[in-house]
Amino acid sequence: MIVQLRYSFRLYPSVGQRVALARAFGCARVVYNDALSTRETARAAGLPFPKSGDLSKMLITEAKWTPERAWLAEVSAVVLQQSLRDLDTAYRNFFDGLKGKRPRMGPPRYKSKRDSRQAVRFTANARWS
Repeated sequence: MIVQLRYSFRLYPSVGQRVALARAFGCARVVYNDALSTRETARAAGLPFPKSGDLSKMLITEAKWTPERAWLAEVSAVVLQQSLRDLDTAYRNFFDGLKGKRPRMGPPRYKSKRDSRQAVRFTANARWS
């Protein structure tokens, strides 16, 4: 039997920490929306479903070197990779709902900047200051 623990914390961040969290929320949202857009474009064109590794390389690693997305390097890569994993989970839940393995769910939707439910996940080795 495997036991997994989850902890929830209420934070009262300082002004600098609020800025850092807002930056992390924004970068995670952009990577999630870009990955969703890439997969939807591939589906509409009849191309195979892009794998997570390819998306990570294209949307995180290579995007950090472009002038338009250089600001992605200011955030820990763990946060960005976790947003891709969240998209994979959303697709898995959607397809499992179609197969009848779980209650039926809608397809993944784009994340909004205006939504107050923003979340990021950090792992033990996430770079955070």
